[in-house]
Amino acid sequence: MVTLWLFVLWLRFSWRRNGKFFNIVKDPRVTMRKRSGTLEIGFRSGGRPEDYEGEYQCFASNDHGVALSNKILLRVSKAPLWPKEVLEPVVVTEGSPLVLPCNPPPGLPPPFTFWMNSAMTPIPQDKRVSMGLNGDLYFSNVIAQDAYTDYSCNARFLFTHTIQQKNPFTLKVQTKEPYNDTSYNATDPYGRKVAESTPTFLSPSGSESSKMVLRDEQLLLECIAAGLPTPAIKWFKKGGDLPAQKVKLENFNKTLKIVSVSEEDAGVYVCMANNHLGSIRHSIFVQVKAAPYWLDKPTDLVLAPDENGRLVCRANGNPKPNIQWLINGQPIDSRCKVLGDTIIFRSVQMGSSAVYQCNASNQHGYLLANAFVSVLDMPPRMLGPKNQLIKVIENNRTFLDCPFFGSPLPELRWFKNGQGSGLDGGQYRVYINGTLEIKRARAEDEGTYTCVANSILGKAENQVRLEVKEPTRIVRAPEHQSAIRGSTVRFDCKVKSDPSLPVTVAWTKDDKPLNHGWRLKKDDESLTIPNVNEGDEGAYTCTVKSEIDQDSASARLTVIPCFSADRPDPPMDLDLSDPAARSVRLTWIPGNDHRSPITEFLVQFEEDRWEPGRWRNLSTYPGDLNSVILQLAPFVNYQFRVIAINSVGQSQPSRPSPRYKTTGAAPDAIPRGLRGWGSKKDNMEITWEPLLDLERNGANLHYCVWWRRKDTGEEWSNVTTVGSKHIVQNTETYVPYEIKIQAINNVGSGPESNVVIGYSGEDEPTDAPTDLRVSKVDINKTYIHWKPVDPNSVRGEFKEYRLYYWRESSLVPGLVVSKEKKTKGFYSTMAEPSGILSDLVPYSKYKMFMVVANSRFEGPRSNTVEFTTKEGVPDAPRFFRINRRSFDTIYLEWDKPLEPNGILIGYRLKYQIGEWHVLLHNLATFLPNATDFTLRLPDRSTRYKFYLSALTQVGAGEVYAEESPHFTNEGELLWDVNRSGVLALTHHGPDNTHCFHSSLLSLAPPCVCVLCMSPAYIDQVDIATQGWFIGLMCAIALIILILLIVCFIKRSRGGKYPVTPKTEDPNSDEDNKPLQGSQTSLDGNVKESDDSLVDYGEGGDGQFNEDGSFIGQYTVKKDKDETEGNESSEATSPVNAIYSLA
Repeated sequence: MVTLWLFVLWLRFSWRRNGKFFNIVKDPRVTMRKRSGTLEIGFRSGGRPEDYEGEYQCFASNDHGVALSNKILLRVSKAPLWPKEVLEPVVVTEGSPLVLPCNPPPGLPPPFTFWMNSAMTPIPQDKRVSMGLNGDLYFSNVIAQDAYTDYSCNARFLFTHTIQQKNPFTLKVQTKEPYNDTSYNATDPYGRKVAESTPTFLSPSGSESSKMVLRDEQLLLECIAAGLPTPAIKWFKKGGDLPAQKVKLENFNKTLKIVSVSEEDAGVYVCMANNHLGSIRHSIFVQVKAAPYWLDKPTDLVLAPDENGRLVCRANGNPKPNIQWLINGQPIDSRCKVLGDTIIFRSVQMGSSAVYQCNASNQHGYLLANAFVSVLDMPPRMLGPKNQLIKVIENNRTFLDCPFFGSPLPELRWFKNGQGSGLDGGQYRVYINGTLEIKRARAEDEGTYTCVANSILGKAENQVRLEVKEPTRIVRAPEHQSAIRGSTVRFDCKVKSDPSLPVTVAWTKDDKPLNHGWRLKKDDESLTIPNVNEGDEGAYTCTVKSEIDQDSASARLTVIPCFSADRPDPPMDLDLSDPAARSVRLTWIPGNDHRSPITEFLVQFEEDRWEPGRWRNLSTYPGDLNSVILQLAPFVNYQFRVIAINSVGQSQPSRPSPRYKTTGAAPDAIPRGLRGWGSKKDNMEITWEPLLDLERNGANLHYCVWWRRKDTGEEWSNVTTVGSKHIVQNTETYVPYEIKIQAINNVGSGPESNVVIGYSGEDEPTDAPTDLRVSKVDINKTYIHWKPVDPNSVRGEFKEYRLYYWRESSLVPGLVVSKEKKTKGFYSTMAEPSGILSDLVPYSKYKMFMVVANSRFEGPRSNTVEFTTKEGVPDAPRFFRINRRSFDTIYLEWDKPLEPNGILIGYRLKYQIGEWHVLLHNLATFLPNATDFTLRLPDRSTRYKFYLSALTQVGAGEVYAEESPHFTNEGELLWDVNRSGVLALTHHGPDNTHCFHSSLLSLAPPCVCVLCMSPAYIDQVDIATQGWFIGLMCAIALIILILLIVCFIKRSRGGKYPVTPKTEDPNSDEDNKPLQGSQTSLDGNVKESDDSLVDYGEGGDGQFNEDGSFIGQYTVKKDKDETEGNESSEATSPVNAIYSLA
């Protein structure tokens, strides 16, 4: 805003009136607004506005040049009075035509006219009485009742808001017989016999007239006819149909109106007036001219010193406009090279900035455009906002803008996350204005994008943050429903969207906001309408919106009475009447609508000549009609059927009507797709699309084709054929022909087509481009120059200069390259053509040659040119892998780039720690023959990301990024009490190795516990200090305590088992035998355990072996009462209660 303010302050404004300097200072009535060039002319102190009429033009100037405004024509609005006149009564014979002239006074702008009587009541207008475009009132025939009122023409001046009224006309209608009031009716308005008359034209007069209209303006054609009965007016266009989308008939078909005229609307329009006594025609030849309009408007141009450039000013019109160039409002000098509509600038210098004006004019108007050519040195600068955040929907096309400026024009490149050698190609496309296109945004495209503009004067950069979101979608949409009155209806609208985007859900009914009120209930996923009635019928739309996208779905609710609706019955009793050459009236009786009103009728037809048995749609009509006039094609044997449609669906088709055959007629249509082209160098094939079956209009259809050499004045040649192609032999090579065609049948000839231009065949070009050379060879592009060929040597339509180039070899020793030839086309008609060959591989040797090409052939080769591209930065390494060798050691491995783009001097390795938004750190630089590296990590629990790039003398190439692998150990913890009573903890790893194995406690078998642990990531750190490990150990201790209690209870409950009494055998030595599981000392005695659990028993002198197990399976024998007492005490024992739970 500050820059604009200073710019305006330094502007100087001046005006010219009628081509001469307008001195504002000397005229006290004229002032100029401050800080602008707007003129104000005041008449409060007197003066005549007419003295200031004329043509004005504003000039704005500063130190850099002069700009001009369009010319402004100032006229004073006028509303003159009607001249005073005495109007005698108008005497007219009944049934005769009459014209009442209006002749309004000429105002500026012209007035709007209308007719009223003395009582200020508008004159009714109809087919018989209407006002023409010139304001006159036309009577096709006069009746006696026309004398009952008077007629006054009124002129309303829109600018001054005044109405002028002309003195009224009075009519005297002479009749041959007395008028009978009782006999008047709508069909006999005369009440007596009045002589009928054939149609004649009141406006325009004669049989022909012409009309000129400008492009994009409104075309109004008028035909008003006299006659008794009142004639009907119809319109046609010779050589084709009226454009139905553009044409509008008004004033009871007397006026044809086309709102925005184009060149194809030119032609001959015919109006026909007819009654039952005859018809008359009038032809209006319409010419469409055009004021100048832009094809290529000149735009501002910024050039650096010693640069070349051009300004182009192309306009079209009818007649073709004249192009005039000005510099700072003055005729252009000889320093600029002007080639018609183009100005060429060569090696511009500082101080040569100026404003150039292009004036395109013809007799119908003119165009003026200013273009500022600025010569300056300016380093690159960014014009857009800094650090924008862009949110886009996944899989959508995305544009990231980066407006920039600089002189000379900087080179702009995009980078993602500060890495890589630039984004262009594949998923990305960079436009010349700096915009980066991402063809389909995906989740991995999220990140920070940096655009960098470089020139020899410096660089500038800007960043854009891209976030890719999931689309907002309605996953369960509302469905059409028919509900009985009084029931409840529920419309679903379930939404799925990105969790980070808030969404709003809104309902509308018939595209209007829905008032929920107390009755309607809305939640996040549905709309419920209880107790529906007829007022609830309509289309309900659910619209869900987020800040960047939306989705909607609609469903219709139909409320039906308690009885159900159904499809209608088919119509009956089809009847044909009022036959005509191209129409017939079809009448039918509608069937039962089954409680759902019929909304429309579909009329279908079948014909037995071209496609017998196939029913096709003819037209649809409103449901309240049962008699319609069908528009038909000639020479067709029709039969018809009707289908009724209501809200439920379509009826079955009716029975077919009787057949109706239309008579033949000359073709109305013109064959489409007419073109002429050469399949050989000495012929021309003329082809077209044959008429459709229903366009034939008669038997024996054939085509008459005309052709002749363009601009030679020779006579037309012609041929008649039934096919859709004709070959003209023995032509010269690539010469233009005028071609036209006409369809003919047994009845007559159809309209002729417009003349099209075709060309005979092409031949091989004879000349080759010469002096092919290169300049400014860069890393991946070069400028090419050549001398053009003679246009006559192309021997066909000039297509392009086609460059063939291929990579001969790489300057990197030993690198094998593909020598596949590539092509690039250059379209140029300049005297010194040039172009840019891009997408080259750096540090390579190339060869190329050029040919000129027409549409079919290529010419001979030019000289072959060799050149080498400069060394560039290498591609990314072919692969980059990281493997973990041990807990704290990783092994990095890579391979050379596919395209080194130069001599490799080494590799650079960088890394990031933790989250990836922190800075990069240099790790190491390697020799060019290195392909692996072993690294010991200082912290095994930290994650790293490594970035590897190859190096040449130019710099670092594209980066290959990889993350360090994770430590993963999966397995299960197994707790087991072995036979020796030792509790072991074992961890089985992924490779079935025992990671942990420890004896914790001595328990009594057979207690076994298996604890399965789900796979988890276990970082190799000191787990003894980890909170989760301490918690796990506490849980294990608690489990062990419970196991101890359970096992002791099982041992103590051994006394409950029944014991079979044994007879003591004095000879038995069973008690002297060591029991199973006991340990025997070397002297044969049983050793007693030091940690005996006798104190926890039920009493008695039970013995234990050394590992704590029982010596026998049961306790010593007890009395029955004692045993029962123990059993009863177990029920209340808290230890037994725990066991029962176990």
